Amino acid sequence: MTRLFQILLLFFVAIRVPAQVSVFSSGEHGYAFFRIPAIIGLRNGDLLAFAEGRVNGSGDFGNIDLVMKRSSDKGASWSELQLVVDQTDLQAGNPAPVVDLLDPDYPNGVIYLFYNTGNNHENEVRKGNGVREVWYVRSIDQGATWSTPVNITLHTHRPNVSNFNPAYRFAEDWRSYANTPGHALQFQKGRYKGRIYVAANHSYGEPQKQFNDYRAHGFYSDDHGKTFRLGAVVDVPGSNESMATELSGSRMLMNIRNQSGYPRSRIVAYSSSGGERWDTTYFDALLPDPVCQGSLLTLGYCKGKAIVAFCNASDTARRANLTIKISRDEGRTWTSSIPIEPLAAYSDMVAVGKRTIGVLYERNNYKEIVFKSVVWK
Repeated sequence: MTRLFQILLLFFVAIRVPAQVSVFSSGEHGYAFFRIPAIIGLRNGDLLAFAEGRVNGSGDFGNIDLVMKRSSDKGASWSELQLVVDQTDLQAGNPAPVVDLLDPDYPNGVIYLFYNTGNNHENEVRKGNGVREVWYVRSIDQGATWSTPVNITLHTHRPNVSNFNPAYRFAEDWRSYANTPGHALQFQKGRYKGRIYVAANHSYGEPQKQFNDYRAHGFYSDDHGKTFRLGAVVDVPGSNESMATELSGSRMLMNIRNQSGYPRSRIVAYSSSGGERWDTTYFDALLPDPVCQGSLLTLGYCKGKAIVAFCNASDTARRANLTIKISRDEGRTWTSSIPIEPLAAYSDMVAVGKRTIGVLYERNNYKEIVFKSVVWK
């Protein structure tokens, strides 16, 4: 490698992979770890970053709160930590925020933060020894204050554990349950304009080998959070953590983690009914994945088609090579990619400018959640 080539390579990396800004760091504010990032942008330009604040360790179960920080300068700096949800000793996790920009009663928007609680470890809940529930809080003042939690489990879940709640007597026998995690979706135009859609997943019945008891699904509201309905299930064994985004022609794309681990690629599903049914579902060989969460974002439209960004650890062996890929044909093909981080795990994305994507992601062996802005073409 010539000296000139080395200089050019370093220049390219410096341009494409700018320094990140730390948002949540392990050991701060009384939390041993922060995990599971989610981010949204507000009408006034502020960014709100959410995460799980894990009090005692890095594990998925235990005393876990939902926390938030705000940026008013496009991610260059962040506020002090704000506690949003504290379910005492119960786990509160899988933050899925979304801004309702179409409620006529609130012209500045209503922020919803959907989340889950759990009273046992995931594997025990899969065996029927516990329950996961679905909740939301909302803010009508741009995230300054939050409502009391609202439990919507009966409308968005199908548990069969009447020993925990007499109303939980659903024959479907859903057990483990998790929102996306990452931001939820509101349709901005078309037939489903205003619909809030939260991608999710569940297990059902007794645990199966290779996590084949898992299925992705979603739930939605067409009346600004007054009522909720379940959408269709993605009938692919092992379909797990998922995220959805709006496409042209009132269609929606969902991108899904394959928990079974074979093939090591993402599952994609298309809906022309706002998630009420699925038209096409397949494994996308163009999106390798090590069995990890991924994030999805519609950036805009060109020639009538949605430009979509997808971010994940683009590797089949480990959580490495965090990369944003850009599609100009609504997720059918991916024409360009932007490297983000050599070793990283969960992520979420937000638009911070016409050609700029903000990425909030886990790095440094889950010891910090950082924010980085990248320019796409």
